[in-house]
Amino acid sequence: MNENFRRANFTAADMRESDFSGSTFNGAYLEKAVAYKANFTGADFSDTLMDRMVLNEANLTNAVLVRSVLTRSDLGGATIEGADFSDAVLDLPQKQALCKYASGTNPITGVSTRVSLGCGNSRRSAYGTPSSPLLSAPPQKMLDRDGFCDQGTGLCDAK
Repeated sequence: MNENFRRANFTAADMRESDFSGSTFNGAYLEKAVAYKANFTGADFSDTLMDRMVLNEANLTNAVLVRSVLTRSDLGGATIEGADFSDAVLDLPQKQALCKYASGTNPITGVSTRVSLGCGNSRRSAYGTPSSPLLSAPPQKMLDRDGFCDQGTGLCDAK
């Protein structure tokens, strides 16, 4: 609890049901570590490598995971209320699963968990949205054989 583990190496460590609340892990290596039901409430994982880590049912309430790498990690059932995942690298299916129940705002960074995960960002359709009329349909022909049709817009009437 409240320990400093900056740049520590926890590769393949067994951290099951441990209490690391309030601890600092900046720049630490946690590859392949197993932290099932571990308590990381308020922990700082900024710039941490957490590749292939098992975080099932871990408590990440108010944790800071800014710029951490969580590729191929399993956060099934993890408590992430108030966690900040800004610029973290997560697999898309894992990110989508977390977005289903992400909530809260991190008290240290002031960033919403949902915003930090990119939840609810729907991609535009190929040609835009109805509120953008020029982008709502396939692009009009830009040039005819003599050059631009309309000197002002550069657009030609569809023929």
